[in-house]
Amino acid sequence: SQGNFQLNVYKPVMAHAVLESIRLLSDAVRSFTEHCAVGIEPNHERIAEHLAADLMLVTALNRHIGYDAAAAIAKSAHHEGTTLRAAAVASGLVSEADFDRWVVPAEMTRPNVER
Repeated sequence: SQGNFQLNVYKPVMAHAVLESIRLLSDAVRSFTEHCAVGIEPNHERIAEHLAADLMLVTALNRHIGYDAAAAIAKSAHHEGTTLRAAAVASGLVSEADFDRWVVPAEMTRPNVER
């Protein structure tokens, strides 16, 4: 009988390291919650500014004016430093009313399958 026991002498060390990591992570989450997350309020005005300046909204125009025209509007807004709305209206391809009707960010935040 050879008795091949494969004892892993490092298992207690590994278990200790895992438990220590869990404790550290738990402390970090508690500290983050207490010193950062609690009391955060959204700045609605700043959020609206960022949303108005976001060029990703151009994807809502694709189905109405086509990809090439929408891409040209996005490039124009980027190069001129204007909003997508201003660039779209200035292009003459989109009226203010059409832009407001077609570009609704809230509708772009959920799946929409057209058939």
